[in-house]
Amino acid sequence: MKISYNWLKEFIDTDKTPQEISIILTGTGLEVESLEKVQPIPGGLEGLVIGFVKESVAHTNSDHLHVTKVDVGGPEDLQIVCGAHNVAAGQKVVVATVGTTIYPTVGEPFSIKKSKIRGEVSEGMICAEDEIGLGTDHAGIMVLDDDAVVGSLAKNYFKLHDDYMYEIGLTPNRADAVSHLGTARDIAAFLKIGIRKPDVSDFKVDDTSRTIEVVVENEQASPRYAGLTISGVEVKESPKWLKERLAVIGLRSINNIVDVTNYVLHELGQPLHAFDADEITGGKVLVKNYPEGTVFKTLDDVDRKLSENDLIIGNTEEPMCIAGVFGGAKSGVKESTKNIFLESAYFNSVSVRKTAKRHGLKTDASFRFERGTDPDMPVFALKRAALLIQQVAGGKVSSQISDHYPAPVAPFAFEVTYKNIDRLIGQQITHGEIKAIIEALDIKIVGETADSLSLEVPPYRVDVTREVDIVEEILRIYGYNNIHIPTQIRASLNNSQKKEKDTVQNQISDLLTANGFNEILSNSLTKSAYSDNLDVAVKILNPLSSDLDVMRQSLLFSGLEAVAYNQNRRAADLKFYEFGKVYSVKDDKYSEVQRFSVFITGADAAEQWNQKQKPVSFYNLKAIVDGILQRLNITDFVVEDATCSKLAFGLQYMLNGKQLVKFGPVGANARKKTDVDKEVFYADFNFDMVLNAVRKNVIVYQEVSKFPAVRRDLSMLIDKSVSFGQLKQIAQRTERKLLKEVSVFDVYQGDKLPAGKKSYALSFIIQDIEKTLTDKAIDSVMQKLIYNLGKEAGAEIRK
Repeated sequence: MKISYNWLKEFIDTDKTPQEISIILTGTGLEVESLEKVQPIPGGLEGLVIGFVKESVAHTNSDHLHVTKVDVGGPEDLQIVCGAHNVAAGQKVVVATVGTTIYPTVGEPFSIKKSKIRGEVSEGMICAEDEIGLGTDHAGIMVLDDDAVVGSLAKNYFKLHDDYMYEIGLTPNRADAVSHLGTARDIAAFLKIGIRKPDVSDFKVDDTSRTIEVVVENEQASPRYAGLTISGVEVKESPKWLKERLAVIGLRSINNIVDVTNYVLHELGQPLHAFDADEITGGKVLVKNYPEGTVFKTLDDVDRKLSENDLIIGNTEEPMCIAGVFGGAKSGVKESTKNIFLESAYFNSVSVRKTAKRHGLKTDASFRFERGTDPDMPVFALKRAALLIQQVAGGKVSSQISDHYPAPVAPFAFEVTYKNIDRLIGQQITHGEIKAIIEALDIKIVGETADSLSLEVPPYRVDVTREVDIVEEILRIYGYNNIHIPTQIRASLNNSQKKEKDTVQNQISDLLTANGFNEILSNSLTKSAYSDNLDVAVKILNPLSSDLDVMRQSLLFSGLEAVAYNQNRRAADLKFYEFGKVYSVKDDKYSEVQRFSVFITGADAAEQWNQKQKPVSFYNLKAIVDGILQRLNITDFVVEDATCSKLAFGLQYMLNGKQLVKFGPVGANARKKTDVDKEVFYADFNFDMVLNAVRKNVIVYQEVSKFPAVRRDLSMLIDKSVSFGQLKQIAQRTERKLLKEVSVFDVYQGDKLPAGKKSYALSFIIQDIEKTLTDKAIDSVMQKLIYNLGKEAGAEIRK
């Protein structure tokens, strides 16, 4: 955002230098990214003075040159050779002295040097209008009025004043500051001085001969719409002061009517739009939505297809303007325009933002409407613009102000306590200072007790709706640099080593990256079509699109979208992992859980000449999951069949009765939603549980036992419903000291077995770290295992 120093001073009385104002703005939260000196015309007429031509005679060696004696207020007159036909004694002129650089309207700047022209010395230059950038006239030198003071600076005579332009990095929450008025408010609050708005008391309605009816059909998108008609205007070039004022902030002059609307926009922060009143057929302005696909040509001569959700300003026959965003080619102000309808409105910020994004349009008006304008400003801005238009273009106000405002926006009302102000700032500020800052920010104190204040915040401060926002306002005006930093910091040191989230995440990332995985980062916003239960989904109140209308409930679909994106570009062999959060809400309680996901698809290894490629399988994924848990030393989990509608089948590891991870091939329905036609294997970790489990791990050193381990195998017949995990749990409960490992090395199911049965072959590793095991001790352990497996799992030992 660009702000003019001279323009700011029209709102506040201060002798602060541009550099001091820059410091104040940055301190109050409007960070000044650059401060640049700006001159209304190139060079700013530096070095040019007012001279008096005492004598002018013809040059002896030329039929068109003159030799002049010019008084420029110095001790001696200057001899200047001049080629202008209109130079004459007794004139007051603009003189460029030796050493001055002049900037012509056309061409490159050049410096004036002492020289000889056909034998006569020339000690300067008598200037024409175009030679010093003041215009385009080159018919002769500029002859000034008699009141010009000889020896004075030309820039003072022409009333040129240097300006300074601030480039402010405006944060999205400061919608109130997108104007010179808004910026001046912060300076005035900091300096504790008053602020003056433009005077509109001279506004009057001349007649009502050209009243245009306004009909607002969509009041939700247009809570307030005001307008008036000005007849008999003359569209022409803007006056010098207006062009210069806009040029300082980088705006190109278009014509006097459009320039006024831009001027008021940057002065007050209220976007305006001027329509050619003769193009408003039917004598009505309609604020409504048009049918989907309606074609509308905008000011840039582009035919755009309107959405049924776009708010449009139209007449009785056709659209004229995309509300708050862009005008139409037909109804805009032209050189032939004689009558205008001036619009000033308060549009719904979400509606404007969606429309601007839909059409890829970014304008000064949409920039402000998207952030939220002042609902109390439209009529004041109309009066201000009408007076300026009459000043620069003539005309008369030929209608009453039409102001459609059925539901006035109320101020934000809430209470703040001194206790919370002091607590959040970290320093006690006097109650008088707090109240002075609040009132300086145009916030009303409507009630007061010894401990608190009841406030009403004007609706243009869309970012100040809570107590904590008021504290922030007080702090930024009071000054962050005025908060004392204590010289002593007290803290308790804990020497215990904890596994922090980043450490664990880096361990997993290093492991997977070393095994050919790539990390992906996805948007937390996703489409509601991915949700199985919208009742617990966190919905976005003002979604930018239907594809980003809820917070994600799973990392599955964002990963599948990444898989689809790569597969569509002939990248078939993929290994991805992602860390992220998932969100849900139940009984108005919001839940935010850290998850970690793994995706594999395609071949298990790169193509080689000496081996065939094999597609990845469930067991490749299981090896990855087990490897991650082994790396983190998480071992005491229970294995169960996964019950997940998004998986075709799979396993889940349970820890203390809660799901630690589930994994398996993604079901066809889930893949179909993201247009993935190849099989994808997916693992979903509860990363919060992983972190808790890792933090509880205690690493204990243990020597390698010098006593041998013994392996014993058992083959058993069990029901198909019994899992290996259940058998492993039974075995570990049976012998906690000597049993070191249980694994399955053979599974058989077939018609040779009784119906509903399967055969498992398990191996048991038994070891005593203190002594060599005897056959008797080994047999005792095995007998207990056989007994408990038969009792608890119905296992029949096969011999």
